[in-house]
Amino acid sequence: MIAILGAGKMGEALLSGVLRAGRKPSELMVTTRREERGALLRERYGVQVATNAEAAATADTLVLAVKPQDMDTLLAELTDHVPAGRLVISLAAGIPTAFIEERLPEDVAVVRVMSNTPVHVDEAMSVISAGTHAGEEHLKLTEELLTPVGKVLRIPESLQDAATALSGSGPAYFYYLVEAMVDAGILLGMPRAAALEMVIQSAVGAAVMLRDSGDHPVMLREAVTSPAGTTISAIRELERHGVRAAVIEAIEAARDRGRELGAG
Repeated sequence: MIAILGAGKMGEALLSGVLRAGRKPSELMVTTRREERGALLRERYGVQVATNAEAAATADTLVLAVKPQDMDTLLAELTDHVPAGRLVISLAAGIPTAFIEERLPEDVAVVRVMSNTPVHVDEAMSVISAGTHAGEEHLKLTEELLTPVGKVLRIPESLQDAATALSGSGPAYFYYLVEAMVDAGILLGMPRAAALEMVIQSAVGAAVMLRDSGDHPVMLREAVTSPAGTTISAIRELERHGVRAAVIEAIEAARDRGRELGAG
């Protein structure tokens, strides 16, 4: 039995993905803060809705999908109900495994996960790290749970805040760039719908080429950049405005904020 505690948008996306991958509704349960939300998920997916204490006592695997600021309260509800040997998977940004381990019984295996919003379309990037009591079998179980909704990568927990900044927040950076490119198209006289369609397809095509070709992004960019052409003129402006440095500093700032969230 798998229980998703705090089945908001991310929790529901994971629930939907594992059901599409073949798990039965009877193998899953959810907890929600609001009764009407639980009723909606029960009707939509046919899963059992339980309290946090009931889920902790029943499920073999607990997926903690609450916001970081709600984690301490949730763990206080669980601590007297989680049997030894359970697997706890945390999706909360910035919360280290040690924080969870200190608040649960000894020998509970904790795996920390950072995923991102493309989980909704089964294209998530999820990075996982083992806590003190989590072994290979726990990492494999976590991978099996997350693989239906995207790609899974193991990293040391010391890199989790960096992963949060890079891939957890990463989709927002792309949306920001798309927004700017669409605005540029409108400035140049393009209808908004046409500009958006062109930019989206360019982004999808570029991402697929980057994924499937195995080429370094510099090589792919240079293939588009002809001498004295339009692309190099645009690249010069991006460099002149310090876009590369701004992106690096922005991701570093996101990493620092993740550390602040983890520190409470």
